[in-house]
Amino acid sequence: MSVRNAILGLLAQKPRHGYELHAAFSAVVGGAAWDVKPAQIYTTLDRLEESGLVQTKSDLGEGREPDRRIYAITRDGREALKGWFDDGVPTEHQRDEFYVKLMIGLVSGEADPARIIQNQRSRLYQDLHDATTLRDRYDPHAEMAQILLVDKAIMHLEADLRWLDMIEMRLEAIKDQPLAEVEIRKRGRPRKAGSTSALPQPNGAEAVHHE
Repeated sequence: MSVRNAILGLLAQKPRHGYELHAAFSAVVGGAAWDVKPAQIYTTLDRLEESGLVQTKSDLGEGREPDRRIYAITRDGREALKGWFDDGVPTEHQRDEFYVKLMIGLVSGEADPARIIQNQRSRLYQDLHDATTLRDRYDPHAEMAQILLVDKAIMHLEADLRWLDMIEMRLEAIKDQPLAEVEIRKRGRPRKAGSTSALPQPNGAEAVHHE
């Protein structure tokens, strides 16, 4: 969804061909931070065109190769883009792979939860070091947008480290609590009270009904 709407926004700035869109997207968000392949750009453009949100226009007379397709945003595309700008962005913080790993480790008994936490802490510290190093390479006079994005990543990493500390303090309490069990329901429809059932008989014999 973000790539789709980013393409609409870039086309709202001016018509572009696919290669320009890929380069512009990488320049805006930082290629290393969000790697989008050219094939994804073209696939998204095809879907946007099928939906009537973009259209192709002739490349003739613009000083470019005449066989390249130039994409432009339509009126419906601008309305879709406006809707994106007007809405908030949903977060996925509760879909956390580490959380799932820790819970499965507790349920299965196949791993030491304390070790899982420590391994994750080591990974977060390495990621924090890498992000800080990357941020310090940017020029604040020319690359402030990239610095803001890396700062967001750093703040999330720092919050995750604090969260691990909280988990360690509450780990014994989690172990003492019963983990949820799913009730397995029998398959098939339940019989109605007072209903009769016909029992199959061998050799085509007539069924016997039981009250």
